[in-house]
Amino acid sequence: MDRELRRSIGSDIKTVEIGWPLGMPLVRKMAPKLWEVRTPTNVGAARVLFTVLGEQLVLLHGFIKKSQKTPQQELELALRRLKEVHDEQ
Repeated sequence: MDRELRRSIGSDIKTVEIGWPLGMPLVRKMAPKLWEVRTPTNVGAARVLFTVLGEQLVLLHGFIKKSQKTPQQELELALRRLKEVHDEQ
């Protein structure tokens, strides 16, 4: 992932942190307690899946999406991590 793409994703995450709660087109709810930050790129759509604990965003998983639908394996990984994070609380 190149520097400009990382900067763009980081900027979007920061926007979500500062302005939470936000909605489309930047943030979309994927499941209970699970949201995605959506960053358009020239190689696909960058996605960072996260949850909220108190006033903290917890980033669970990031990937570049190359199709319309979120790949099931990416979603399942984020859901496993979500469960781990919330079980620790």
